Amino acid sequence: MKQSTFLEFDTCLVAPFKTQLLKWVGNKQRFAHEIASYFPGRMKQYFEPFLGSGAVLGTLAPKSALASDVFPPLVEIWQTLRKSPDTLKDWYRSRWEDYSKGDRVEQYEKVKASYNNSPNGADLLFLCRTCYGGVVRFRKADGYMSTPCGPHKPVPPDGFAERVDIWHQRTANTCFELLGYEEAMLQAKQGDLIYCDPPYSHTQSILYGAQTFSLSRLFEVIDECKQRGVLVALSIDGTKKSGDTLCDLPIPPRLFERELFLNCGRSMLKRFQMNGQTLESEVVADRLLLTY
Repeated sequence: MKQSTFLEFDTCLVAPFKTQLLKWVGNKQRFAHEIASYFPGRMKQYFEPFLGSGAVLGTLAPKSALASDVFPPLVEIWQTLRKSPDTLKDWYRSRWEDYSKGDRVEQYEKVKASYNNSPNGADLLFLCRTCYGGVVRFRKADGYMSTPCGPHKPVPPDGFAERVDIWHQRTANTCFELLGYEEAMLQAKQGDLIYCDPPYSHTQSILYGAQTFSLSRLFEVIDECKQRGVLVALSIDGTKKSGDTLCDLPIPPRLFERELFLNCGRSMLKRFQMNGQTLESEVVADRLLLTY
């Protein structure tokens, strides 16, 4: 991969931003500023078509952005943040108060049952902050959310309200849409930047709303974007295990100009699967690929 093309771009100077709004598996909040530091400083519009927890979006706080996802309850959370942050605060507070009054696990299971009966952003918001490790997992057959209650104490409502206010301000210039990644990326024009953080290929069957996903098709769409002058940054599996399989994904030649590896720490998903054990050898590295 070439490295000279990258040097033609001024890069972003982005400070760390550790105030997490949503807990979500694969959340890149701790090193989002490192990812954003490889973005061009003079991008026109920012696109994030696999929104998830929005860690990079919140850290970057772009002047103009389109952030999207295919998971309706998740998009409902982000659209409510934009349009009515007080509603978001009320969603969390009402569920937290019920959770704090009685049996913690019992109250959690009530919220989970409500969500599974009718998936919605209000329940998902509370569940992702209280479930085990933020590993929001779904049954592939029917989308049933199955993650148990976590052992941690969730942030109190006043603390969460402060986070909402901060995130509302940092995403003030972002439009949130329910869109597939292809439709979203098609809107990008020359000089725009797209940051892609798709589902990990070896764990997608139980995560991210149990959606199907084709990595090869994403590579095709990225190539189409590159041909029309859109800059694309892609986070994807680096050095990571799934069971006994070491994930080493084939990257199309000449699609990307630069490749970097970022240390993400230990795998929370693997720890969840191994009943909370601290796994010294289960270290995740994200591969950051740039078309510029």
